[in-house]
Amino acid sequence: MSSIKIECVASEGYRIGESPVWDEKERALLCVDITGRKVCRWSSLTQQVQAVSVDAHVSSVALRKSGDYVITLGTRFAALKWKEQQVTTITQVDKDKPNNRFNDGKVDPAGRYFAGTMAEEIRPAVLERHQGSLYTLFSDLSVVKHFGQVDISNGLDWSLDHKTFFYIDSLSYSVDAFDYDLQTGKIGNRRSIYKLEKEESIPDGMCIDTEGKLWVACYDGGRVIRLDPETGKRLQTVKLPVDKTTSCCFGGEDYSEMYVTSATDGMDKEWLARQPQAGGIFKITGLGVKGVPPYPFAG
Repeated sequence: MSSIKIECVASEGYRIGESPVWDEKERALLCVDITGRKVCRWSSLTQQVQAVSVDAHVSSVALRKSGDYVITLGTRFAALKWKEQQVTTITQVDKDKPNNRFNDGKVDPAGRYFAGTMAEEIRPAVLERHQGSLYTLFSDLSVVKHFGQVDISNGLDWSLDHKTFFYIDSLSYSVDAFDYDLQTGKIGNRRSIYKLEKEESIPDGMCIDTEGKLWVACYDGGRVIRLDPETGKRLQTVKLPVDKTTSCCFGGEDYSEMYVTSATDGMDKEWLARQPQAGGIFKITGLGVKGVPPYPFAG
């Protein structure tokens, strides 16, 4: 695997870079800076980053079938018009929990937007526990709550046959699987398929490749790991030059490039001096696998 190449394509110093999504039409990578309160777009053509500032912590971004994007903002699902830099609330969740915010989100193969919540952190990965829930925004803009008692709702994706939903609640140190009904969006039969080892630290964002294997970014672990959901075995580890790797997705013309976001929140001056690319966006080439294009929200 010596052909693997890792480069920092955008040294943005994001506080919490998250939710990378490839926008094929723009040939660009979308992502968010959660505590920096901005939605960002890195162009593979110009190598430049544009950003739209928002009024709350923005934790995930997704494509929208009708154009532009949808985001999770505070405890709201919202629509974002990029050119106009205009945000419109679609609906709100966790109204009884003023200290909560959304975290990671992703659109399923039927065009539903899945996203979960968590309590605001006191410092990275330190928070009031069991305050979060997992939600789905349907194309008719209705919302369903799947379950509560979540610590840090995080990475999510679907198997290639769409019969399994994969999910991470970070402080469980586990990657879980559910049976998935694509017709209804219902999930059930939760089980753990992989427990992280100590040096892998905290499981964060996740994506799937065309071989049906999962890639998980390890927060504080400075790596992405490739897992076989069938056997529960780790197949590969790719280390990055920063500790706070947060999420990953595939992109580029043929989805053979992996993009990894990272964070700086919680790092002191010495730590930042040792890792000057912290908070940057990284591109990994030469993995020898391709990813699945993101699904757009159907609503």
